[in-house]
Amino acid sequence: MGTHEHMPTARGNAFLWGGAALGVVLVAGLLTHGFGLLPARGSAAETPGLIHRGEQILVPDGSPIRSRLTVAPALAELTSGRWVLPGIVEANPARTAAVLTPLGGRIVELRVSLGDRVARGQILAVIDSPDLAQAFADDDKAADAFRLATKNLARQEGQLKIGAAAERDVDQARSDLAQASAEYTRTRARLQALGVADSRARASRLLMLRAPIGGSVTALSVAAGNMVNDPTQPMMTVADLSTVWVTALVPEKYVGSVARGEAAEVSLTAYPGQTLHGTVSFVSDVLEPDSLRDKLRIAFANPRYALKPNMFATVTLLGPRQPHVVVPTSALLMNNDRTTVFVATAPWTFERRVVQPQLTEGSSVVIDSGLRAGERVVVRGGILLND
Repeated sequence: MGTHEHMPTARGNAFLWGGAALGVVLVAGLLTHGFGLLPARGSAAETPGLIHRGEQILVPDGSPIRSRLTVAPALAELTSGRWVLPGIVEANPARTAAVLTPLGGRIVELRVSLGDRVARGQILAVIDSPDLAQAFADDDKAADAFRLATKNLARQEGQLKIGAAAERDVDQARSDLAQASAEYTRTRARLQALGVADSRARASRLLMLRAPIGGSVTALSVAAGNMVNDPTQPMMTVADLSTVWVTALVPEKYVGSVARGEAAEVSLTAYPGQTLHGTVSFVSDVLEPDSLRDKLRIAFANPRYALKPNMFATVTLLGPRQPHVVVPTSALLMNNDRTTVFVATAPWTFERRVVQPQLTEGSSVVIDSGLRAGERVVVRGGILLND
């Protein structure tokens, strides 16, 4: 009874054999047509690939890559050397003055604000200074001593004429006058150096801090009521921005190609579509220690103050016209942080060549090294060889 229960019936056998047959048909269909998984018999042959022979790359006959490559000779053209460098607008240090107080004291009045434009000699701040009061007192004493010594000498000379005074007394009076005159000259020079020698300053007995140059107040570190005690600490900075510098940093490999008087073009993000033309007025004799680049400057007149310090700029240096190797920019490929091109060494045989292009913009690029004029280069489709 138990044996009978585990034996398949005739109907069961038919079902099992039918399912197996259907599975075989499905598997055969997948293997034959594959729904894209396996190629069908009689399909096209596999696409030929590239052949590597050492440093050479061969594109074999029948390869569809051939139709996608464009090869052209590298040209020798008379072009100006062009280097595109980042730059920044800076104030001319020779036209920038730090405003210092000659004496300590309390600021009783501040007559300018940050960003104001001032004229040379304009009063910037008024300071009540104990040291200035002492300087005025010294000058008053010296003036009084000088007047007294002058009268005493005249008196002694008069007495000498009538025989009422000795020659020795006259000599002493002359010495006293000379010493009083020297002291009076010193105290007046001191007030002159402090800028308080005029009658108005004498009347107020206050220190008037004046602008050493005309320009814009670009930095301000004090306010009315502050005490200033350090004469070496600038209270503010005045910069003459009627002329500014555009400063750029030149990579070390281009330093030998840059010189004073070289033509330059400058464009600024703030004024798209506008190009400034100038010449290099300064090339540093020392590389910057942090970037190992050489600093150059181009001076521009700035009558409308449109060029503002710290603006970003793009500087393009234009060297003399000389023959250079030129290729389309489409020929350049990156490989392990190096710029390369593929050069044809034989029909449909190429090798990778490391080149040194100039930093430039446009559809063509000047090659400084790594390629000679006349050598045939892959100018389109080189990415297919860039494995």
